[in-house]
This record gives sequence, structure tokens and C-alpha cells, in this order.
Amino acid sequence: MLTVAELMTKEVFTLKKEDTLAAAKSLMQLARIRHIPIVDAKNNFIGLVTHRDILAATISKLAEIDEETQQELDASIPVCEIMRTDVLTVSTKIPLKEAASLLLKHKYGCLPVVEGGKLVGILTEADFLSLTISLLEALEKETDFA
Repeated sequence: MLTVAELMTKEVFTLKKEDTLAAAKSLMQLARIRHIPIVDAKNNFIGLVTHRDILAATISKLAEIDEETQQELDASIPVCEIMRTDVLTVSTKIPLKEAASLLLKHKYGCLPVVEGGKLVGILTEADFLSLTISLLEALEKETDFA
């Protein structure tokens, strides 16, 4: 039985609650990610910021606010103001099938992986897509030999 530990991403980009909306936007853009776990100084998981949260906190371009003003606003908003704290987390030991069911049932994009309060990884939809591709490739090879 495969567990979360075998598929999760272990090298996770994180921010602290004092970091700004500007830092979150920049990190998401540079790392090409859509979820940022928020941790304290001891790597305890305290919340999550998603791409959707950032979009909701950003003033619409329709408001005709210039880029410089938007950047100033983003630099003044700490992520603790927009982060979600009611986040479902999982342990490394739960079966992948159960984790996949949670993502699908709740329409989550990720599950932070926590052990003893500490963030140890993240499991995302992209991780499951990678697994699916690997399984399909293995299936193709198997049918090529048949």
C-alpha cells in the first residue's frame, strides 16, 4: 500500500506569517506553485496561502490602481491577514488512496503533510498527475510486450 510519504513533495517553499503578500506573489511566480504553507520559526504549520487567496486580496485592475500603488499595498499586507488556518492536514502514514479521496471530495488543491505539528511535506494535485503519468507509461510498456 502506497502512503503519502512516498509521493509528497518534501522540499516545500514556505513563508512566515510576517511575510508580505508581495513576497507570496513573488514566490508563487518564481517557483511556479499555487500553495504556500505558513510556518513559525520552529517549522510548525500554522496556515496556508493559496493562489486564489492572493487573487482575492489583490485589488482588481478594474479599480484603475497603478502598478506602483498595488506593489506598495502588497508590501504592507502580512500573509497572516489572508492565510487560511482551518486547513485539513494529513500524516505521512495515511494511504494515498485516502489522501486522493480527500482532495477530490473537498475539492482541495493540496494537503499539507504534518507530523507532530511540524510541516514535513505537501501533497498536491500535481503530485497525483505525475503518479498517473508514471502509471500510464508503465501500462503502455506492459501492453507493448503483450
